[in-house]
Amino acid sequence: MTQRHHTKLLIIGSGPAGYAAAIYAARANLQPILVQGLQPGGQLTITTDVENYPGFADVIQGPWLMAQMEKQAAHVGTRLVSDMIVSVDLSRRPFICIGDTGDVYIADAVAICTGAQARWLGIPSEERFRGFGVSACATCDGFFFRGREVVVIGGGNTAVEEALYLTNHATRVTLIHRRDQLRAEKILQARLFANPKIRVIWDGVVEEIVGDKEPPRVTGVRIVNVRTGESAIVPADGVFVAIGHTPVTGIFAGQLALDAEGYIITRPESTATDVPGVYAAGDVKDKVFSPGGHRRRHGVHGGARGREIPRRRGSGGSTQSGGIAPATSSTGHPAQRAAKDNDAWIGTSSGCFTPSPRPAASPMPARRSI
Repeated sequence: MTQRHHTKLLIIGSGPAGYAAAIYAARANLQPILVQGLQPGGQLTITTDVENYPGFADVIQGPWLMAQMEKQAAHVGTRLVSDMIVSVDLSRRPFICIGDTGDVYIADAVAICTGAQARWLGIPSEERFRGFGVSACATCDGFFFRGREVVVIGGGNTAVEEALYLTNHATRVTLIHRRDQLRAEKILQARLFANPKIRVIWDGVVEEIVGDKEPPRVTGVRIVNVRTGESAIVPADGVFVAIGHTPVTGIFAGQLALDAEGYIITRPESTATDVPGVYAAGDVKDKVFSPGGHRRRHGVHGGARGREIPRRRGSGGSTQSGGIAPATSSTGHPAQRAAKDNDAWIGTSSGCFTPSPRPAASPMPARRSI
């Protein structure tokens, strides 16, 4: 039987930003309801080792960290529910949100903490090696590839920035792009082509990530030239997929201001959206910084701002449930020309790419930081 739930603050999403908002809102006596969504704990629940979260001298586990945040939020008075929000009406207060269960959530204020999902290639081998050499976050996992060779897939700002960052750890970084020129900003391209650790393979599409089964580890990628059809294997110890992120904002389209990529637009240095009483925190609004600590800072701000709500009669709520349903989505630089001439599809009689010699790689630990 569906129910109606009333709350001063409804928090949608249960990653670091969502739990931080819940903790601060509960301590402000707002009696918040947090809707956990399809994946309670967010992306950190599929992370193994976390070693850059402040306050822990030893490596901790991502699922454990999120479990502690959940317990803390509940301890201070947050009501946690396991529904998903599938539709919202933000046209007037109080705001109305509908859960997948059919329950109705009526809130004076809403904090959107639904996050963003990395875009993946969608090939079977990618899923098989995810966490064992395949990653979508260089700042998270680059540390584990010290002294090794890695591949970055993509051609936009994200890919170029990831490649540049990885030069701090890897001995060589190979950027594979499906076109013959990059989409990244020119200043980033100039830095990329000037870096001696980076080479570029043009017109290449990754069709398979290859590696060992037991223990699982990546040994390279099989690519195909989209112009010639030639196939080649590029040796690598790690693969970073950098083809962008998709913010989980589908149900807010048309009701909140979103940028061209679907991220929620907030006021400068604020979590406030263009709708009074609606706030956004974490990856759903921030396409630059993604580590968990930064998400938590946004959540703190969002939870604190939740106090700025009008007084009304009949607060309270029920003990029943209510996240968000997954949204469905969305001439070259001179140095670039030179890099293409030097690095792209070095010819052999068999049409294979000829990589530079590389040292033997040791097995990669299945570990990750945030």
